[in-house]
Amino acid sequence: MTALSSAPHTPQEGTRPLRVLHFVSGGFSGATQVAIDLCGEQPGQETLLVLRRRASVDPAPRVQQLRAQGLKVEVVPRWSHTATIWALKRICREWQPDVLVAHGFSEHLWGRYAGLAAGVPRLIHVEHNVRERYGFWRLRKSLWLAQRTERIIGVSHAVRDALVRLGHPPERCTVVLNGIDLSRWTRGRPWNEREDAIVMPARFAGQKDHFTLIRAAALLAQQGLRPTVYLAGEGKSSWRKRAETLARQLGVEQQVRFMGHVSDMPELLGRVKLCVLSTHYEGLGLGLIEGMASGCCGVGTNVEGVQEILTHGENGFLVPHEDAQALAKTLADLLGDPATASRVAAVGQAHVHAVFDRRRMRQQYLDIFLQRS
Repeated sequence: MTALSSAPHTPQEGTRPLRVLHFVSGGFSGATQVAIDLCGEQPGQETLLVLRRRASVDPAPRVQQLRAQGLKVEVVPRWSHTATIWALKRICREWQPDVLVAHGFSEHLWGRYAGLAAGVPRLIHVEHNVRERYGFWRLRKSLWLAQRTERIIGVSHAVRDALVRLGHPPERCTVVLNGIDLSRWTRGRPWNEREDAIVMPARFAGQKDHFTLIRAAALLAQQGLRPTVYLAGEGKSSWRKRAETLARQLGVEQQVRFMGHVSDMPELLGRVKLCVLSTHYEGLGLGLIEGMASGCCGVGTNVEGVQEILTHGENGFLVPHEDAQALAKTLADLLGDPATASRVAAVGQAHVHAVFDRRRMRQQYLDIFLQRS
């Protein structure tokens, strides 16, 4: 494999744009957002986004929005892996991409199988989390596909390390930190105009730890502190119902707001003071990064994928895993000391602008796409 170049690559004049197909879950998770951010108008590239339908999410409204923004988008079925592979294979043969980028588990398996069957010249695997459900056979599939994959990209150093521990060839594994479109997150109000409130921008899933945040809210209420807690995200209804039940049991159902999908997340993040990511593990917590970009003070669980965003006491605060008391104390301290919260929020915002810019991410991916093995 060739080493990553430090200088940006640009296509030669007169050549046709590089055709890059991104295949990802249609569940509109963080992986989906990254794939979307890698699509659209870019010098030297023509992109196609292919979403794998999810039973719990109707993709039609968002697909329409994406197409209205100028993105080329297709949707393939999910009812069987074979149906997914055949539909994507057909799209590949019709569109003839130069590069197929398969994002996330288990889409990266079926996407690369389809790419191989269609004769796509170059396959890229992007892993978005540190703890995926690799059983024996799926790991065997992934390791077999790895030998036929040009690059395996982890969205954080923790993700790359996890891939190598599972047996993926280290010489093919690299890191491209996720980035966000910073221009979207510019509506933050001055600190003294912000609401003394907490927002957790995360879908409801077993990976996320809404329960510890709800328990922390109940502990704050015992101290006479009742900041509004906005839980912004969709996800599995079963996990949301469990969280709603816990909030009722702890008597904080009026304080904890279950918002579902928020169409204007920049507005929400721009008017509250604290952004929390309570979680069991992450690839790289995009919701926390977006909150910090919006000027919130970031608080996260001290686990993989959050540790690469926050430096405790400098640009945010880390709390122990599943420790509601520690989280409540950190939140109470920040609500009671707005000067410290404001100062750390400003440092966090500057850090995000320096490290997690989408333009840097897109250029690094393009550098990889333009390299040859």
